Amino acid sequence: MAVRLLSVGVSDLCIGKPALRSLSVSSSTVADALSALKRLNESYISVWSCDHSARKRKAAAADIDDDHQDSAACRCIGKVCMVDIISFLCKEENLLNPESALQAPVSVLLPEASVVVRHLEPSASLLEAVDLLLGGVQNLVIPLPAGTKLQPKPSLKSTFHNDSEYCWLTQEDLIRYFLNCIGLLSPTPNQPINSLNIVDDAGIFAIQYDEPAAFAIPLIAQSHINQTSVALVDEEGRLVGDISPFSFNSCDETVAAAMVTLSAGNLMAYMDCGRPPKDLVRLVKQRLEEKSMVGFLELMEDDLEISSGSCPDSSSSDDESSTGSAQSVRSRGYSTRVVHRSEAILCHPWSSLMAVIMQALARRVSYVWVVEEDCTLVGIVTFTGMLRVIRDRLRSMAKAENPNFCPVWIQA
Repeated sequence: MAVRLLSVGVSDLCIGKPALRSLSVSSSTVADALSALKRLNESYISVWSCDHSARKRKAAAADIDDDHQDSAACRCIGKVCMVDIISFLCKEENLLNPESALQAPVSVLLPEASVVVRHLEPSASLLEAVDLLLGGVQNLVIPLPAGTKLQPKPSLKSTFHNDSEYCWLTQEDLIRYFLNCIGLLSPTPNQPINSLNIVDDAGIFAIQYDEPAAFAIPLIAQSHINQTSVALVDEEGRLVGDISPFSFNSCDETVAAAMVTLSAGNLMAYMDCGRPPKDLVRLVKQRLEEKSMVGFLELMEDDLEISSGSCPDSSSSDDESSTGSAQSVRSRGYSTRVVHRSEAILCHPWSSLMAVIMQALARRVSYVWVVEEDCTLVGIVTFTGMLRVIRDRLRSMAKAENPNFCPVWIQA
């Protein structure tokens, strides 16, 4: 059974997956990416080497149907999410003129020599996919089998590349797939995580609750690469919350102003609501004035004028247009996006692997903090660790079933 499971083609996991929405690296700006993320309510938007908008304009002028006429050079070269944009706006050279920063090419958001995305043939085995994801790849780009994708809204039409539509698979997708056959892995799912050697106590990013949130900016960028989070702790090392890259998906670009003006604890409260608390908004604006950051002040003023409704003070508790201008993206901020609560997800060293997997999947994050009974932070468990345990268990079972079983190793 384990041999058969590891030999399953990744195309089986693509059934029902939505087609990727895409941007062109040659013609898109940071504002285009921001607009697409908000308009499509996506966590990520894929970035491709080809430019379909220019080709479609030429085809329209020539009265040619160009929907499926793509160059073989089409490659997904990266992905962009809200934390990429906010981290970019927090750079010193962009803080004084965010409007200009939003008009920068989208390529500035892509890391050099990035391996976070990787194309994979639909005939590849599940084991190949697991090995790639454990080797540093975050998203596997796979052609969708004809007739199996979920149909998008007509106004949010996806783009064909190489005469195909694509989806991507992540560690979460594979964890969910293995969850369907978790009984096969017994007794591993019922074992405590500290007995499986997956509690990472060395790769923790943490700052104290009352430190400036600006100290967390490089940590947030690194935790985004590692698919983890930044812990907020008190003076005694107890976990009081976290700032997760996932939580930025419920924010708009003005949270960059909060990151450079508030404490880490106040930033967590600022992000922990459908709209920022009024008292913290006033504090951010006051400190922006003190720092002469007029550009962000104007962004915040425009955002408040366009959007309505707000959370109470913290002491008490779709536009379908494809335009990517800075002005157009402001109308789709906090109020139109799914809210992510900043309450940290916790487990204990004696928690079972199954319980930890269920916690992470329920909150749609790739990690769970590990604490002692008094909430002292001792480590973190990630999808990477969980997936490695599952892979190793299946490999040992496959060897027992078939001594000639030879796992496929590939370079990430």
